[in-house]
Amino acid sequence: MQAGNVIKISEDIAMPPSKKPAAAAKPAAKAPAAKAPAAKPAVVQATVTLKQLAAQLAESQQLTKKQAEALMGEFVSTVTEHLKKGDKLRLTGLGTLQVRARPARTGRNPATGATIQIAASKKIAFQPAKELKESV
Repeated sequence: MQAGNVIKISEDIAMPPSKKPAAAAKPAAKAPAAKAPAAKPAVVQATVTLKQLAAQLAESQQLTKKQAEALMGEFVSTVTEHLKKGDKLRLTGLGTLQVRARPARTGRNPATGATIQIAASKKIAFQPAKELKESV
């Protein structure tokens, strides 16, 4: 890093050899380079909450925000009740929600490679409607 009588410490600062600091005499140990993530296009996604949806609903339907929030809360409760019973919910223009049973299976612990038994479970599946798929 020497250029003639001047030691370059950084691109902005240059000092003569007689004034060089002690820390600059020894090169600093380099930290292991972290893997750079693959270049992905920057996509900013907004998260819309139930409260924000209720505010939009209140505005479009001439309701108070409190009424719209109560309506949305009751909607979520009703959907939850039906899914608990095992019902299939078809929301026209949006899609279908249903509970699917996943059987017990054998898996592997990725850290140790040991075989483990994964218990049976229930998952909520969403299948978007044709109109939703086409509009997105």
